[in-house]
Amino acid sequence: MNKAPEAEILSVGTELLLGHVTNTDARDVSEMLSRIGLNVKYHSVVGDNPERLRQCVEIARGRADVIITTGGLGPTCDDLTKQVLADCFGLKLVRNEEVEKSLYEYIRTGRGLTPNTHQQALLPEGCTVFPNSCGTAPGCAFEKDGKVVVMLPGPPKECRAMFERSALPYLRRLSGEAIVSHSLNIFGIGESAVDDLFADEMNAMTNPSMAPYAKECDCLLQITAKAENEAEAEAMIAPVRAHVLQVLGEYVYGEDVDCIEEAVMKLLREHGRTFAACESCTGGDIARRFTELPGASAFFLGGAVTYTNAVKTELAGVPEALLAEKTAVSREVAQAMAEGIRERLGADLGVSVTGLAGPDGDGVHEVGTVFIALAAEGQIFVRETHMGSTRTRSFIRRMAGNHAFDMLRRYLSGMQVE
Repeated sequence: MNKAPEAEILSVGTELLLGHVTNTDARDVSEMLSRIGLNVKYHSVVGDNPERLRQCVEIARGRADVIITTGGLGPTCDDLTKQVLADCFGLKLVRNEEVEKSLYEYIRTGRGLTPNTHQQALLPEGCTVFPNSCGTAPGCAFEKDGKVVVMLPGPPKECRAMFERSALPYLRRLSGEAIVSHSLNIFGIGESAVDDLFADEMNAMTNPSMAPYAKECDCLLQITAKAENEAEAEAMIAPVRAHVLQVLGEYVYGEDVDCIEEAVMKLLREHGRTFAACESCTGGDIARRFTELPGASAFFLGGAVTYTNAVKTELAGVPEALLAEKTAVSREVAQAMAEGIRERLGADLGVSVTGLAGPDGDGVHEVGTVFIALAAEGQIFVRETHMGSTRTRSFIRRMAGNHAFDMLRRYLSGMQVE
């Protein structure tokens, strides 16, 4: 191929069209293809229907050099991807003995297989087989009529593992360029504000390039460069990254991280600190989010969901008189919750959240009013936020958690917390 190869991802599965399953495969595959300089031009989704799948394959082969399918490789009657792809390219399905042996290995280790499972050993003649380390359905790849076809299983865990271990090395040889992207993760200003700051520069850039992307309660700025190799691409990105960091400063909470809590864990590890959480309107979401990170137990001692005033007093030691005087949604109660949970659990830091996630108010504050506090030895910090009564309950809860993690991040980094 003389020009840079162009790829299309064809996701197969009626469950995707019905909205029962989120199509994370296409996202993951696109992200990994960018590492090796393959440009994804199209995403398509089609149900488990052979004629419609055939139509999509014919469209894809007319506009893409590389066709990557996800889904439809299993043993059931609606798993038709291999049959349709092989037929479209004039290939026979033949039984693969090595795959057959691996299926029997599943039997040996206690995974019972029904007769239809063995159809997974039928693969296009002459294909390269990709073993499945997380399931039974193998993937494969072949080249025919100037096109490269890669077939991957649908379950996200299987798809991502197979792509990283087998498909990426297979496809890497097709690209004469490397594309490198780095994301600067931002909290405290939104996507539109970031765009306004860098609009003129972004419009003038071609390679490297920058683009802001909104997430649910924060955003990121992605910097991308294309070069002959990764080292050259990284060198092109370096001055742009330094400039962005200088402009955005403390709003950048991490680089190439999935979430703000991941950035907080890195800081807790660096400083050897622990924290505990006392949550009201977030209902334990701060604890849940942090403990989803591997190794969280070394830094998170525990938490309490204190929905009622009585439980705030019992578990966090918030004085009844204070609750009666100030109400649960107040700066003073947030402070008492953070201090109380820190002392009772023996943590270096305590965080608390109390507020109104809706749909009902308290007659004093509007929905979206949330107080977030951080307690350290001899120090207390409190943020008062007003997110607006039109925000969803889930948004308010997640944003409140982001504020709590941001306060932890800023304290551990020596920045202004409130």
